[in-house]
Amino acid sequence: MLDAIRKNGVTLAVFAAITTGLTAVINAVTKPTITHQTALQQKVLLDQVVPPELYNNPIQDECYVVTNPALGNNSAHHLYVARMNDKPVAVALETTAPDGYSGAIQMIVGADFSGTVYGSRVVEHHETPGLGDKIELRISDWINSFNGKKVTGASDTHFAVKKDGGDFDQFTGATITPRAVVNAVKRTALYIETLPGQLSSLPACGDDAK
Repeated sequence: MLDAIRKNGVTLAVFAAITTGLTAVINAVTKPTITHQTALQQKVLLDQVVPPELYNNPIQDECYVVTNPALGNNSAHHLYVARMNDKPVAVALETTAPDGYSGAIQMIVGADFSGTVYGSRVVEHHETPGLGDKIELRISDWINSFNGKKVTGASDTHFAVKKDGGDFDQFTGATITPRAVVNAVKRTALYIETLPGQLSSLPACGDDAK
């Protein structure tokens, strides 16, 4: 009986060691591929909010951390600087619409330093399928309505949904979601206008994890 238990124990230990070893090998082999694919997907997203013809620097390497209530909360947000011949021309900035119908909506907004929005994308949300989820590009092209629009100041009444007197469509049966997104894009674009003098002093991505 004891011999059988010992034998089974040894077998299980050997099996566990082999499984652990295989897992480690698979992880080591696939990690570079996963990292590469993640970087490619991130670059595609950044190019959707800041047109690649506007910059010639490796934008993903120009990552900094900012914290400001204008971005929807007091969490750290990543900011990517687009430069043309070393001159900052725009940024892509993570931001949050905290007042979505079903909670916070995570976004990224690209804009220059004069209030012109190049693009916006929703990267995470919990809005109602068939209603609020029209903020997703795969569902609707509504999010592209920000492209090329300029925020002229905090009192710019055009940067609002039509129900509030602005220029942006709301969704049938769902006004809260698009209102939250429009307001977040406006706040973020206005904040981006304040950044040129701060860029040289911002902490780089990775420093916030130290």
